[in-house]
Amino acid sequence: MEVVNSFMTWIFKSRIGQIQNFMKYPIESQNQIFDELITTAKKTEFGKKYKFGTIQSYQDFAEKVPVHDYEQMKPYIEKTMKGTQNVIWPTDIEWFSKSSGTTGSRSKYIPVSQESLEECHFKGGKDMLSLYVNNYPESKLFTGKGLTIGGSLAKNPLNDESDIQVGDISAVITHNLPLWVQFARTPSLEIALMSEWESKIEKTALEVMDENVTSISGVPTWTIVLLQRIMELKGASNILEVWPNLEVFFHGAVAFGPYRNLFRELIPSAKMRYVETYNASEGFFGIQDQRESDELLLMLDYGIFYEFIPLEEWEKEKPKVISLSEVEIGKNYAILISTNGGLWRYKIGDTVKFTNTNPYRFKISGRTKHFINAFGEEVIVENAEKAVQSASESTDALITNFTAAPVYFGDSKSKGAHEWIIEFKKMPSDREKFSQILDSTLREINSDYDAKRYKDLALTAPKIHFVEVGVFEKWLRGKGKLGGQNKVPRLSNTREYLEEVLKLI
Repeated sequence: MEVVNSFMTWIFKSRIGQIQNFMKYPIESQNQIFDELITTAKKTEFGKKYKFGTIQSYQDFAEKVPVHDYEQMKPYIEKTMKGTQNVIWPTDIEWFSKSSGTTGSRSKYIPVSQESLEECHFKGGKDMLSLYVNNYPESKLFTGKGLTIGGSLAKNPLNDESDIQVGDISAVITHNLPLWVQFARTPSLEIALMSEWESKIEKTALEVMDENVTSISGVPTWTIVLLQRIMELKGASNILEVWPNLEVFFHGAVAFGPYRNLFRELIPSAKMRYVETYNASEGFFGIQDQRESDELLLMLDYGIFYEFIPLEEWEKEKPKVISLSEVEIGKNYAILISTNGGLWRYKIGDTVKFTNTNPYRFKISGRTKHFINAFGEEVIVENAEKAVQSASESTDALITNFTAAPVYFGDSKSKGAHEWIIEFKKMPSDREKFSQILDSTLREINSDYDAKRYKDLALTAPKIHFVEVGVFEKWLRGKGKLGGQNKVPRLSNTREYLEEVLKLI
């Protein structure tokens, strides 16, 4: 295995020169991507509508093509899902990544072309390994297997007779990986793509606990659940007793900070490494490329053209949009992307703050709306408001305000939850019923929340504090923000606001 490790390390390091090239020439790299996207898509339905054939510059593109959110892209996406090709991208799109959190739909479906699969998602995975072995030349990563924890696939909901499949982006990627990668990963493809999470966790644990696992890739939430189960099955006090050669966890999707102490408990080794990635249904955007920094390198040759909206412009009817060359260090920007999967000037909903522009490095700063995404559940304000409204109507209650935040894993045996403070002008007739309906409504309208709540695997039932009118007013007054445009934050990914209000109960 040492020979294999040396050979694979050499192979992956060969990409470093190309990465250094776009780091050195970022704007030129983006200009090349822009030209390729416009030229390739000019004869699509979308390209003809917006006259891609006449676009000669970025300025032309910005003037001719409007900014799109999911609801505006949805007609083109659904037309493709129903069977019409060459709508947003010229090559056939046979895969759609399913994600939740949109304003008008329980789930959104992001097109994944063969180009975006290979030139973006696969390339991102390869570069993650390339940068890792370049930073840690002593690594023994390839002497064992990589554990990947992903989602599942399903039939096309708009045309179940078509060959198009939908699923979590992790499942789409896993299903299409080349054979040599399948050999190097665990668990088996059959288990990796299971849809029933309780059985999936159990079968994964049983299959992987006797493998020589050297790396883990996944979302912290499900990784914790799986590691806890493996330790139970093996009677181990920590995971290094099961996998002594484990050396790195490649993580993404949710902020890792709240989980760091728990992972140190599960994996008690100062040599354990944690590498952040920024990959989503829409594309693979960033990788932590330095040993001593948690900044992410913006990946500029993945078939994605980037634009940015300064956060203070976000709510404007015609916000100012800038190119990569215009961003400033320390400012918050909402991201727009045009991709080789057929998304055009698309709002992905994330915000970033650049920490460097030579090369372009950044940190994820949040979402364009308040949200809770501590466990990959992507609960947005609209979800919360619908759930509270449904619960109130069913229990004859009248609410005046609310806020919610995550309850993070406290130790290796605990589970996450959401904690709510809800202020009532009229208390619900049945508090237990109110809690149940709030929870069930969230599960109904948000598929990611539903997955995390399934059989309490990752999230337990919400904890709700029922309070009388006046608590939030007192909190706002104490912060000098009573009246005017000041509002109680509905949702937060940290417990800062919730803890402050709890002190007043």
